[in-house]
Amino acid sequence: MTGGAAGEFARLRAEFRRKGYVGEVGFGQRPALLVVDMIAGFTDLRSPMASELGPQLQATVALLDAARTVGVPVLFSTIAYASDLHDAGLWPRKIPSLSWLQAGSEWVQVDSRLGQRDDEPTVVRKHASAFFGTELAARLQAAQVDTLLIAGCTTSGCVRASAVDSSAHGLHTVVVEQAVGDRALLPTRPACSTSTPSTPMW
Repeated sequence: MTGGAAGEFARLRAEFRRKGYVGEVGFGQRPALLVVDMIAGFTDLRSPMASELGPQLQATVALLDAARTVGVPVLFSTIAYASDLHDAGLWPRKIPSLSWLQAGSEWVQVDSRLGQRDDEPTVVRKHASAFFGTELAARLQAAQVDTLLIAGCTTSGCVRASAVDSSAHGLHTVVVEQAVGDRALLPTRPACSTSTPSTPMW
């Protein structure tokens, strides 16, 4: 069934391209790399929200190595709530397991395999987009960033929401398809098709 779904997505992408729905925004001159929610709560299989993201973690490490080598700014995002979830809004009603993501817990920490550096900030958010209610847009503007490359998880949720808001902020927005993951293949392919999947060459 997975092969069938992947084949159908490939067919649809080709059809949408013919109809003019699948263009590419390309790259600007000043990129930054945003790693969305590669945190223990989503990468450690002890957590009910986690999934197997080994290949995506490896691809993200490769992106980080390349970005750091040439001085491209790197930012991470996490999601963290107060213990009583008073700052979570209605979201926990839909996803009760978000209660695991309490500020200060191990589950909201960036996965240690990514080797986050002291000068690579973590944007802490409460909702799906890394832009909503955070300082991310201000940080990117201050650095004169015009291109945002996005890695992380989950593709159909927080990655997609962040990509949509990135585009709304006028940024060249590139979701690196090899470096994003989801709990299932089914939602991943169409989510990637709404942005510009690519592998940057720095």
